[in-house]
Amino acid sequence: MPVTSAAAAAAWADAVPRPFWLDQGAPEPAPALTADLTADLLVVGGGFSGLWTALIATERDPGRDVVLIEANTAGWAASGRNGGFCAASLTHGHGNGVVRWPDEIAELERLGRVNLDRIEAAIERHGIDCEFERTGELVLATQPWQLTELADEAGKLRRLGYDVELLDAEQARARVGSPTYLGGLVMPPDAVAMLHPAKLAWGLRAACLRRGVRIFEHTPARRIRRDDAALRVETSHGSVRADRVAWATGAFPGPLRRLRHYLAPVYDYALMTEPLSDRRLASIGWRGRQGLSDAGNQFHYYRLSADNRILWGGHDVVHHFGGAIRDEFDQRPATFQTLAEHFFATFPQLDGVRFTHRWGGVIDTCSRFSPFFGTAYGGRLAYAAGYTGLGVGATRFGAEVMLDHLAGEETERTRPAMVRGKPLPFPPEPVRSLGIALTLRSTAAADRNGGRRNLWLRGLDRLGLGFDS
Repeated sequence: MPVTSAAAAAAWADAVPRPFWLDQGAPEPAPALTADLTADLLVVGGGFSGLWTALIATERDPGRDVVLIEANTAGWAASGRNGGFCAASLTHGHGNGVVRWPDEIAELERLGRVNLDRIEAAIERHGIDCEFERTGELVLATQPWQLTELADEAGKLRRLGYDVELLDAEQARARVGSPTYLGGLVMPPDAVAMLHPAKLAWGLRAACLRRGVRIFEHTPARRIRRDDAALRVETSHGSVRADRVAWATGAFPGPLRRLRHYLAPVYDYALMTEPLSDRRLASIGWRGRQGLSDAGNQFHYYRLSADNRILWGGHDVVHHFGGAIRDEFDQRPATFQTLAEHFFATFPQLDGVRFTHRWGGVIDTCSRFSPFFGTAYGGRLAYAAGYTGLGVGATRFGAEVMLDHLAGEETERTRPAMVRGKPLPFPPEPVRSLGIALTLRSTAAADRNGGRRNLWLRGLDRLGLGFDS
């Protein structure tokens, strides 16, 4: 018998309104900056992007004086609120990459696999306990039209050397038991890993501190200005004068105004269940512990934690007029209700399971769905942004690109057109918000109409624009 809306509401009503990952014993915050400092390199932003940049900078040059400032605490924003899927893809999935950079997709996939290997190696080298698991991912068809798309994707991935497997409905349900599955595509462990994202951020932070990086938290950047042959970044109560600056602020461009033309902040939401008993877990199988997602335009992503909770997120993508970002947007009851209802529709055998945490977070979306890179102030500042919800792995690649740019070096990372080019900027308001709203409605309609994209979406496809979580 299907779970009622009232039962779904009761399942999340008492959930703690904060990210599960960040509720796992955060380190004591570093002090705020209250003086004027100098450094060789200033990193602005204490998420994955900034932490990887600071750490790799000290590995490239152990004598380099590195300062990192963070407006809140390390890992507080997107880095501590995501699903913990660490993908090799640098292009928000092979499908997005092959459409935009068909001549380079093989090289971009190779660079992505190398990057994922280096993440694993760094976790081992620095002793970071972040529950890293090479699980792979199972992408599931829940509507007939998605089967064709998965088959097409499987063929393209095999040509690039990926060992993927197509499943029919019976095979998919044997992997994970849900009556909604019609088939699936198995992505191998060299493509996707699972990890605890907050523990990764905190582990990178600890590694940076051990290597001499000076970290200041609760220190937002307020202004950038030239200071002779260097740059000075001013904060609320101090400043840092640095020869080079790496700007790694995600959806929060701050005083680097050029980023605002390319970024549209959107909100994504998730629920976390209580730990499943052995009996509950056996009722759905899921012995491989691989990450799961469905193949819809509005898709769910879900995975098991180390203590056998299910994180269930995605589907709704919410943009607020003018790109507003506010703390109160982290909680959205309507979306939590949708998530709970979809969870029990997928796993009716888990009727009675409760959710312990509910949260949302803002994603730095751009029009091509994958990161973009650039420099400013005569090459003294480098930036990377626009990860569009797939930054757990790709931010490390972005960190290396920023450091390559700051060093003035051409490398295998800086040569691809993906790195050299920019996404199309979003139009000014109110056209931006109206266009995003129409895109989101059209995307939802495509899922209801057998995947058929309407005239608006087809037009965006031709322009290289779009919207995705």
